[in-house]
Amino acid sequence: MPLIALIAAAGVVSFEQLVQMRFGGLGLVGCLLLSIGLKAKHVGCSCAGALVLATLLLQT
Repeated sequence: MPLIALIAAAGVVSFEQLVQMRFGGLGLVGCLLLSIGLKAKHVGCSCAGALVLATLLLQT
């Protein structure tokens, strides 16, 4: 079980680094808002994060 948690944590960290490399700091903020909103089941926070990421995707 700890091995699965370690692999999942490494995957999340690498995904966040990829988002930050491609979209900069604002992409990281959008990713964090989305993940915090999903974990806390807060619709406003997750929608804000999704909108930030969608806006960044549409710009490129």
